[in-house]
Amino acid sequence: MAPRFLPLTLPRTLRMTLRMTLGLALASCSSDDAPGGALGANPGGSASVPPASAAAAPGSGSGSGEPAPGNSGTADSTTGETPLPPELIMASPAPSEGTASDTNTESSTESGALREPFPLLEATLSELGRALETQQLTPVELTLAYLARIDAYDDAGPGLNAVLARNPQALADAEALADTCRSVATRGPLCGIPVLLKDNIDAVGLPTTAGSLALARSVPARDAFLTQKLRDAGAIVLGKATLTEFANFLATGMPTGYSSLGGYGFNPYDPRPLPGADGRPALQTGGSSSGSSIAVSANLVAVAVGTETSGSILSPASANGIVGIKPTLGLVSRRGILPLSADQDTAGPLARTVADAALLLGVLAGFDAEDPATLPCQSPGSCFADYTQFLDPDALQGARIAVPPVPGNRQGVVQAVANLLEARGATLTAIAQLPGQRGSCSAVPAPANCSTVLLYGFKRDLNAYLAGIPDAPVGSLAELIAFNNATPGALKYGQALALAAQALDLAPGSADSLRYTADRATDLQSSRGALDGVYDGADGIAGSDDDVDALLFLNNNGAGQPAMAGYPSITVPAGLLPPEGAILSPFPVGITFSGRRFSEPRLIALAYAFERASLLRQPPPSTPELPLAAGPATSAR
Repeated sequence: MAPRFLPLTLPRTLRMTLRMTLGLALASCSSDDAPGGALGANPGGSASVPPASAAAAPGSGSGSGEPAPGNSGTADSTTGETPLPPELIMASPAPSEGTASDTNTESSTESGALREPFPLLEATLSELGRALETQQLTPVELTLAYLARIDAYDDAGPGLNAVLARNPQALADAEALADTCRSVATRGPLCGIPVLLKDNIDAVGLPTTAGSLALARSVPARDAFLTQKLRDAGAIVLGKATLTEFANFLATGMPTGYSSLGGYGFNPYDPRPLPGADGRPALQTGGSSSGSSIAVSANLVAVAVGTETSGSILSPASANGIVGIKPTLGLVSRRGILPLSADQDTAGPLARTVADAALLLGVLAGFDAEDPATLPCQSPGSCFADYTQFLDPDALQGARIAVPPVPGNRQGVVQAVANLLEARGATLTAIAQLPGQRGSCSAVPAPANCSTVLLYGFKRDLNAYLAGIPDAPVGSLAELIAFNNATPGALKYGQALALAAQALDLAPGSADSLRYTADRATDLQSSRGALDGVYDGADGIAGSDDDVDALLFLNNNGAGQPAMAGYPSITVPAGLLPPEGAILSPFPVGITFSGRRFSEPRLIALAYAFERASLLRQPPPSTPELPLAAGPATSAR
């Protein structure tokens, strides 16, 4: 029988209370994934948490084409009575829903009387919705307030560089919603809420660039399906967020958060360039949905939409201390999203709380007649318009969770989380390392021990997407490569992956097409087989009493297999780690629950229960509340 998780005891000298943070601060933990500093010592932790081998199996990390694990941290209030494990060190309670703490929005009533300033910092969607409904705030005032924070912290101040383009129609859209958002009968679930889109998601009137100089003037003729759903729900498209160029599938070795069009993004927990380097951040942003995650964490917006092929929501969410949901493939339409590969691509929500992520997921999810992957949404029980119905603070009671080995220098983090989960009634079982999955091929001719799925899909799907853009500045992957070769500044890190993809022959029956078909079948069989083997429990029968609800991973360390399988995951902040190496400030770490296909309701319930019990969200100190005299913001850059 696998060992039960035992209480973790550490010498008092190995604990560090971060008085200014609501974080997990275990001095026994050092960063295994932050650039710019040597790895710290490996002080062991509890023997009951199985350590990972020093060399990870191929494909067992974040998956191919997208960055190595990020680090994360986030929090909420708790109403439960079970005492927290001593390793989850907390300072004063974080604001609970209904008690946000920023005072940068002061407005007037229709009669001209001055209203009380609205507390914007860490405000939740429910708080914002109530403020809009009761006229404590108008959509224009809210939009201006977030634009002011973008002025102060994205363009100036720490220069986070999370926003690539602002929507010049945002204020007009906000004004048009003023009456609608005051009426419960007419307001949608996101009425008057500004939302950022990762800049590979189409929105009419804004370029969709994927961070590429080549696509700086590529303007779609219509909204992505999910963008239209956001507008239908009353959301205001505030603008486009920076990202790792082409979802980190242009070059090998490109830092997360970098693009030729947008430059480098910076993590708000330590927004500095790495000293002596090429401009990359000292603390990685995670990617490729870097700007979306930075903006949400820094309170430049309440929620944003990212995309993931393998780790691109989970990585930046955990690195920036927020919540991210990577949905089941087919829960959210892919139409109107500039692709990496349709075989694994999906969009998903980024938010500061599980409740906000669940609300946004309900808006994004649903059947699209133009995307056959969403057909399961026509069947009851697969897709829901409201995922907030699954928020259950007691969901950990009776939950069964499997935990693969974790890196030795992160055992303390996972053990502290395990203690809390067990205290709330969950049963945790340590399991062996999941079978490694093949990584993505990065060169042609492709060796036998890698998968060509992403290379093949990148050429196939990008060509199809560009063919549908009127007057596209480049019409194919081949033209993109030629543009990059001819354009100064386009290829700081090269384009090795684009060249490898272009070399493949997409003709039906070609050797490359046959190899792709075989690789795709192998990827699905191996990833789903490994995951279902855990979820089906010891008896190997789905639906029996010993089934496992979720796998538990650190950050996005286990993203690769669910990404290949098309299975969902949700990452939740697990605290802050102490500074180390080139990182000068406490930085986030996250915990991820992953489950079966269309198990979002259960995963959201588990994540919400953990969040409400742990109180671990703390806004980054580099982006505090703005003074009331911050001044007006502009609507276009």
